[in-house]
Amino acid sequence: METKRQDIEMNIDENKKDTQNKTNTQDKTNTQNKKDQMDRQKEGEMQKSSGATREILSWILTFALAIGAAFLIKNYLIINADVPTGSMENTIMTGDRLIGNRLAYLKNTPQRGDVVIFHYPDNEEELYVKRVIGLPGEEVRIEDGKIYIDGSDTPLEEDYLKEEWTVATGPYLFEIPDDCYLVMGDNRNDSWDARYWDNKYVNIDKILGKGEVIYWPLQDMGKIQ
Repeated sequence: METKRQDIEMNIDENKKDTQNKTNTQDKTNTQNKKDQMDRQKEGEMQKSSGATREILSWILTFALAIGAAFLIKNYLIINADVPTGSMENTIMTGDRLIGNRLAYLKNTPQRGDVVIFHYPDNEEELYVKRVIGLPGEEVRIEDGKIYIDGSDTPLEEDYLKEEWTVATGPYLFEIPDDCYLVMGDNRNDSWDARYWDNKYVNIDKILGKGEVIYWPLQDMGKIQ
């Protein structure tokens, strides 16, 4: 009987040990699961933070590239200008805004009839828009509202003029230096141009681009002829 009782007590002790071991194992498992869960949560938060950081950096990079591209375009490809007066009517109307091509004269030179954007010779802080009339080395004579090139008896054809030329019609004689151009407005009756300037000619280095397109206002939008 005593032996049987001891066996029963040993079985009870072993069961208790098994139960305790299982409990300890379960506790360890639960603890590890909680730790794993916290690690995954922390990892997820770090990924979200990293993703947000990457997105912010991407926006900053995009913005910087856009600013850089705008700078390059504005300073090396195109020039923006406006005509606040009626000096170029009816080609360019008062208040029109236009885009000029900075690369137009990279390999070529301005031609007679081109509309150019340039630094005003009497005040280079101002930008002017006029049409090229005389080329480097030419002699340009103006009489009775007609333009004659290098002693020709045939006047220059100017189908772009707004109206009959009746103001400051001559006589004028311009002997254009090398690398310089004579420019005038299409509205000769209301254009402040070489006829009145102290410095009559525009040096090639002061020409910023060729006027290409009127973009504003919309009703005037179109290519400059």
